[in-house]
Amino acid sequence: MVTALSPANTQLIYLALGAVVMPFAAFLINFLLLGKGSKAAGWVSVLAIVLSCVCAISLFSKVWNGPEIHIKTIWFTIGETNVYAGLWLNNLSAVMLALVTLIAVPVHIYGTAYMKGEPNYGRYFTYLSFFCFSMLALVVVDNLVLLYGFWELVGFSSYLLIGFWNTRDKAVQANKKAFIINRIGDIGLLVGILIIFVQFRTFDMTELFRQNGLISQSLMQGGVWVFHTAAMPAVWQYVAAVGIIMAVAAKSAQFPLHTWLPDAMEGPTSVSALIHAATMVAAGVFLLGRVYPLFNTYELNALAIIGCFTAFMAATIALTQDDLKRVLAYSTISQLGFMVLAMGIGAYSSSLFHLITHAFFKCLLFLCAGVIIHEMQHIKDEYDLDIDPQNLLYMGGLRKKMPLTFVVFTIAAGALVGLPFTSGYLSKDGIIVQAFEWAAGKEGYFMLIPVFALISGALTAFYVARLFFKVFFGELEIVRINPHIKPHISDGGWAYKGPLVFLAACCLFPVFSGNPFLYEDAWLMKGLGEAVHMERMNIYHTIVPVAVTVFSVFLIYWAYAVYIQQRKLVFPQHNPLFRFSYNEWYIDRFYRRAVVAPVLALGGGLYGVDRNVIDGFIGLLQKLILSLADVTAWIDKHLIDGFLHLLAFLVRSIGNFARSFQNGRVQYYLLSMLAVIAAFFIYKILM
Repeated sequence: MVTALSPANTQLIYLALGAVVMPFAAFLINFLLLGKGSKAAGWVSVLAIVLSCVCAISLFSKVWNGPEIHIKTIWFTIGETNVYAGLWLNNLSAVMLALVTLIAVPVHIYGTAYMKGEPNYGRYFTYLSFFCFSMLALVVVDNLVLLYGFWELVGFSSYLLIGFWNTRDKAVQANKKAFIINRIGDIGLLVGILIIFVQFRTFDMTELFRQNGLISQSLMQGGVWVFHTAAMPAVWQYVAAVGIIMAVAAKSAQFPLHTWLPDAMEGPTSVSALIHAATMVAAGVFLLGRVYPLFNTYELNALAIIGCFTAFMAATIALTQDDLKRVLAYSTISQLGFMVLAMGIGAYSSSLFHLITHAFFKCLLFLCAGVIIHEMQHIKDEYDLDIDPQNLLYMGGLRKKMPLTFVVFTIAAGALVGLPFTSGYLSKDGIIVQAFEWAAGKEGYFMLIPVFALISGALTAFYVARLFFKVFFGELEIVRINPHIKPHISDGGWAYKGPLVFLAACCLFPVFSGNPFLYEDAWLMKGLGEAVHMERMNIYHTIVPVAVTVFSVFLIYWAYAVYIQQRKLVFPQHNPLFRFSYNEWYIDRFYRRAVVAPVLALGGGLYGVDRNVIDGFIGLLQKLILSLADVTAWIDKHLIDGFLHLLAFLVRSIGNFARSFQNGRVQYYLLSMLAVIAAFFIYKILM
């Protein structure tokens, strides 16, 4: 590892800092100088992210497959513990830095057109720049404290963007839901970080997680986590691992903390593209890549099960959804499940490979969806229609009106399905192949994981084909219902078309491999250090890709027969299975009844106790104290003050009487003396 700041390393550090700081500078300019309605804010953010992308790509070209670079300085000291702040540049951070900026550039350019006319146009780009800054910083920091800080900022940024249209109740509810669920995962991450620090006395990820780092040198012996002379009960290792898995499940939308992501579609579509492609949800898988040596076999098996179940569950839900963006959201959850599954089976590089390929085709799908929804909204406004512009039931026949969108959507859909000659074929099929190889060396029930992964891949083909045919084929439903409607729609201007064409090119195999059929030949697979590269020594490398392709083609044809040729489904709609899928496995309903309702009931009960018992008791005390005060005031006024007034009266009366003798006349003084003497003699005589 290179730690000295040679001139070459100094240049790389500056490139990394430039990539991170540029979006932050745009955020400051937009926030402090331009304001929420400024039209210049968009181009400030675009320029910043383009410069950031140039820095990131330049850094990538110099760091990839080179020595790691780690530079740090003391940040603060607590007692005898120094906490450092620094940068850790290796293949993983370099490729993630390049990925985030390469995705963010077309999203920013697209946003200048998509958000045109928005009153809070400047505020949108302010948030977007801050979002990119948070994610870029997350991937290059070198210690767990900074990672946690930027992890939180990524969540906060997504909260702002999901609820960007804060006058809509659904958007407000969606961003609160995303924020709360992610806080659950963040608690797990914080617990994991603290346990790791207590054991190893450092937050430095290079010391902890690099090859032959502190974690790798630790041993589990007799229920104790041992490193040199330091020891800790092994249960704490499990707690730390579970905490990090919770964080991944929340951020990367894995069961059971996945329900926020479909609702997050209430934000602008360009935001959805960034969240689903290379920022928010990618952070969880990136975290797994950073801390991968922490997990033992049992925890990796748990990851494989969670990922496999999530991939299957989300694919079944996507089959029946009618909201265009919601179908794509569940597709993202399913694909993230494949990535987590890959981490669990030891296919480290395949997981990250799929993360990167997925970023391009999922971003493209969302941007295409944004164009489609924008045009449907235009029709709705022009003819004053009561329709949902995102609902597939109102679409159809758009390939003739939007030819470029149709072509690039076809490429992205093929990559999502995993058809040959696309990047998705290389990355997703690689995961399934390695899943079968992994399960072959274990007990028989482990084979369920690759089998369900294979089924999930096949289901992907059906729901993507269903969406594709409903949007682009047949006749536009609103025209069929209202023949007088003559829609004027198109692919939009260059700010729409340019990003779509660029992303479509990145969805094809030449970007990642010279061989369209061998995932092992992908340069990413060879460069992501901890990968276990499987040799083509068994039948899985041949039969699995063929089976996936055959199943996918068959299900695409089935969808064509159902939605274009109008043949009947083998499984009729509105049966229990359909309702189970359409209602998203009733998971949200279960949470509302089992979690939200009891919490609200408890809150209401506590409010009632506070209002009626505690406040009632305090009110009673208030009345008693006021009554006591009234009695005390009466006693003070009528008894104590009355006695004092009586004394004052007596003293005053005696004084007045005595003063009457002091009139200055001598004869009266003599008379008084004679009267006193006379009274004295009379008293003596009488006595």
